[in-house]
Amino acid sequence: MPDLAQVTAAEISRLAGVTRATVSNWRRRHPDFPAPSGGTEASPAYDLDAVRGWLAARGQLPVGSPADDLRTVLRTGLTTKAALSLFPLVLAAGRMDPGDLQDVIALPDETLMSRVGEVVEPYQGHVPGIDDQRYRVESADVLRTLLRCVAETGAAATAEVLAEYDSDDTASGNYQTPTPLAQLIADLLSTPGEPYPVSVFDPACGDGGLLIAAGKHGATKLYGQDVVAGQAAQAAVRIPLETSDTRVTVRAGDSMRADGFPGLLAEAVLCAPPYGDRDWGHEELAYDPRWLFALPPKSEPELAWVQHCLSHTQQGGRVVMLMPPATAERAAGRRIRAELVRSGTLRAVIALPVGVAPPLHIGLHLWLLQRPHQQTTAAQHVLFVDTAATYTRTAGQTPARRPTVDWPTLRDAVLDTWREYDLHPDAFDTIPGTARAVPVVDLLDEAVDITPTRHVRATPAAAPPEELAATAFAVRDRLRRAAAGLTALSGGQHWPPAGGTARTWRHATVADLLRGDALTLVRAPTINRHAVDASRDETAHGRTLTAQDVLTRRPASGPTEQTGEEITIEAGDVILPEILHHGASVARVAADADAGYLLGRQLYLLRPDPTRFDPWFLAGFLAAEDNLTAASTGTSIVRVDVRRLRIPLLPLPEQHRYAVAFRRLHAMRVAADLANRLADETARVLGAGLTEGALLPPDTAT
Repeated sequence: MPDLAQVTAAEISRLAGVTRATVSNWRRRHPDFPAPSGGTEASPAYDLDAVRGWLAARGQLPVGSPADDLRTVLRTGLTTKAALSLFPLVLAAGRMDPGDLQDVIALPDETLMSRVGEVVEPYQGHVPGIDDQRYRVESADVLRTLLRCVAETGAAATAEVLAEYDSDDTASGNYQTPTPLAQLIADLLSTPGEPYPVSVFDPACGDGGLLIAAGKHGATKLYGQDVVAGQAAQAAVRIPLETSDTRVTVRAGDSMRADGFPGLLAEAVLCAPPYGDRDWGHEELAYDPRWLFALPPKSEPELAWVQHCLSHTQQGGRVVMLMPPATAERAAGRRIRAELVRSGTLRAVIALPVGVAPPLHIGLHLWLLQRPHQQTTAAQHVLFVDTAATYTRTAGQTPARRPTVDWPTLRDAVLDTWREYDLHPDAFDTIPGTARAVPVVDLLDEAVDITPTRHVRATPAAAPPEELAATAFAVRDRLRRAAAGLTALSGGQHWPPAGGTARTWRHATVADLLRGDALTLVRAPTINRHAVDASRDETAHGRTLTAQDVLTRRPASGPTEQTGEEITIEAGDVILPEILHHGASVARVAADADAGYLLGRQLYLLRPDPTRFDPWFLAGFLAAEDNLTAASTGTSIVRVDVRRLRIPLLPLPEQHRYAVAFRRLHAMRVAADLANRLADETARVLGAGLTEGALLPPDTAT
């Protein structure tokens, strides 16, 4: 392994516990900051020892954890294969007595290598892709660091660090299943009074969360496969460490194109397949025997996964899958949905609240399926459950913010409803607005839409006429006041002409101002799916400001996207969308209420030096239509190159005059937005009152 270890700016920010913007400031403001020693001009790399020394001299180097130390040694040039070869040692060390493990760590290098070979030997072949791995003496420091990490943080946490090393292979649309949801999915295989399935399979196992949940319920034969080698290796380590008396077999590879278990028929299958991956092998798998119902359209990969799971299930065995809601109603999947319903394979669809699992902005579905048995009659009903209201709000939470899931309530609601239906499928009593068993014949229409809300939605009781009239009066009064406010803002002082000709100024580009340290430019990093935890309790400052929030001038509404490189917004920051929408954009000046939120993707954040630029002056000229047009590229998707935007160079007192005007224009837009929303609400309430017979039309004479 090479002696030189290098780190990127992102890794420096994690090492020092600061934002990427702070690292950028250090690079520009401090001549003694280490010069790049590798990488590219766009993404330079720095000598790790030099960076550590510089940070230590400034008191910016936090005390490193064992996991941080392991990440550091992994940067010293290990190949992905070499990093994966460490997983068997993690499994072996995780099963050692803590005292024995400390004794091994203290051994001299050559003795350490000999002892490591002995403890790893029984676990050769347990981790997919690692066969008869032998460690070299020069790897002693790496192995000792890994063993310390196991001793102090645990084998599961150590395996997670190693899996990060193979994160480049992560497929889009593939997310970890949060532990509470994994437990609920495994619970759905449990039937009171009957033994839990012995053999359980997950063909997209990730880090093994679903199989671990099944193992804790009593499954003893666990099978998993994942396309990401690091994830498969992590699962092979985690599952035996976190379950007892289980036989675990995990394989790496693409389950669709290279099925690792072609002859397996498990008693049950649990799966959270990747979403929206159209490159799943449609062409080469056209005649595959796994298509029990029909060849899935290329645009319906989730229905390919459904049939793959069923093909690995015994007759009468059950499948529980976490699915995107669109699969329940897209036209392309109608034929397969119809066959799933007609054959009695689809037993239930459960709509979960928004935010229970990534992607956090949509409410996912659970599909419960059962492979038909030749000796049983096909089910005549499908259960639909809508749990969208099964949560509580945290103290002080506003409707615009995402609700916190009440997992005990959600779990009890889902399990009680499913078990009641499973026990008496033909005599299930409808729970208004929550659950309903729908006859198969009623589902086989032109759409075969199996969205739960469609089938369990309760018709709201009509409001009494007097109550609706009072509501209509209140909303009309709010509209009148909003309209009066808009009129006041749009009138007022005279805006005089500049003279016979328009004023001209000396300009500087944003790129020039960045070089002169008048501005700092930062952007949010790309999401790392392994870092997203949907079960965490989001605080008021745990929200993300999205591009849509900026365009619509609303508070931050996006979910937290944890990457370790989050950009925190400060009051006075100027935020600009990267993509032009309908030929126009808007620059947002962060107010005190925005401070502490996180910066979303496809947004630029400019942080001005307050002694040189007024943020409102800056925002007004950044969002000018001619300025944006000159700095944009593309046709169907028009992107703004923020560095090419031009700003007039005016004295700060004159900037303040323009800033006051730009703030007034912003207030006018906000007032217009409010008036527009209230006009829609007023029309909706009055229209509903007329059509429901609760209100009469006004007297035309008045």
